[in-house]
Amino acid sequence: MNDEQLNRFSRGEAPPSNGEKPDLNIGRSFTIRTLLALTLGLSVSACNKSSEVASSPSGTASPATSESASASSGSIVSVSGAGATYPAPIYQRWFVEYNKVNPGTQVSYQSVGSGAGVEQFLAGTVDFGASDAPLKADERAKFKTKFGGEPLQVPMTGGMVVFAYNLDGVKDLKLSRTAYCGIASGKITKWNDPAIVKTNAGAKLPSEAIKFFHRSDGSGTTFQFTNHLKAACPEWTAGASKSVDWSKGMIGARGNQGVSEEIAAIPNSIGYVEYSFAKQANLSMAAIENKSGKSIAPSPAAGAEAFVGEKVPADLGLTVPDSTNPKAYPISGLTWLLLYPQPKDATKTTALKAVIEWALTTGKSSATDLGYLPLDDELVAKAKVELSKVK
Repeated sequence: MNDEQLNRFSRGEAPPSNGEKPDLNIGRSFTIRTLLALTLGLSVSACNKSSEVASSPSGTASPATSESASASSGSIVSVSGAGATYPAPIYQRWFVEYNKVNPGTQVSYQSVGSGAGVEQFLAGTVDFGASDAPLKADERAKFKTKFGGEPLQVPMTGGMVVFAYNLDGVKDLKLSRTAYCGIASGKITKWNDPAIVKTNAGAKLPSEAIKFFHRSDGSGTTFQFTNHLKAACPEWTAGASKSVDWSKGMIGARGNQGVSEEIAAIPNSIGYVEYSFAKQANLSMAAIENKSGKSIAPSPAAGAEAFVGEKVPADLGLTVPDSTNPKAYPISGLTWLLLYPQPKDATKTTALKAVIEWALTTGKSSATDLGYLPLDDELVAKAKVELSKVK
């Protein structure tokens, strides 16, 4: 991958498309380089300030930097967070756009995966965390023991997990439940399996082995994907979690970026990835059968249908494993920011709350532009109530 491609990643632009296939022998090395490039891009504000503040919201702050000192005087407020790669492109855009109109606030974000983001949040080493999976009971218990209160999770946007694929000559792959459940569970291993052929009349499906890519890191994308498989696939036995045991021969890659890159590089491959990453990478995406038996191609409109009429729980941890809506794309989910109810730094708290409220309202159009699902007005109102609990 050349410097221009790395620069494109750091700006949140498209990963290599099928027309920019990297050398397979260096695939994993550029995966790491690209992830670093995106992380660095997210950590640099519009004002080109590169230093970060890593203070603990619990009040056990790390040594102050010169930038945090200036924040105390009211000139610059620096806020740091870490977590999910799933929403990283929209978070990058939001934080940069907000900084343009509010240059006194800089937000740096490390897209390290939901698992690592939750860990840093529970450790108190960031000002906020981010996850594509709601906090589990044991994570809430750990938080309450350490911080003496309940953690807050604020939904920010929605998205879809898609089957992205690289299959020469096949533009509109359709996968029945039998087919995609079989692929994900390792029971279907060839592209010309009868279950795939049945829904793709006329397509030239090769007799090649299916190369299936999954996340190698703890991932909210994996949680959303496996949460659906658990509900939709009788043969799926690995459960629903940020990390699961995959069948032998399946291949892991780090981050949504890494999975996207590997699929773009390797013929006869398929894997699960967040929609906006697949879209930016110009990857083909399969239409899949929903619970109503309809074949639905992923689109923001179809993804949003999954949440229509769903009851939002008190903690806002809404998940819809397998929507009954016949119009819905069935693997759709929310992503959350994780917040401390009583952070010690009042200046940072005020700045962070303002950024979040701006993102939920003014920033909605940016979410749509990048292929995310903006929250409906009712859920935005609930998110604002949750945000108001931060004191």
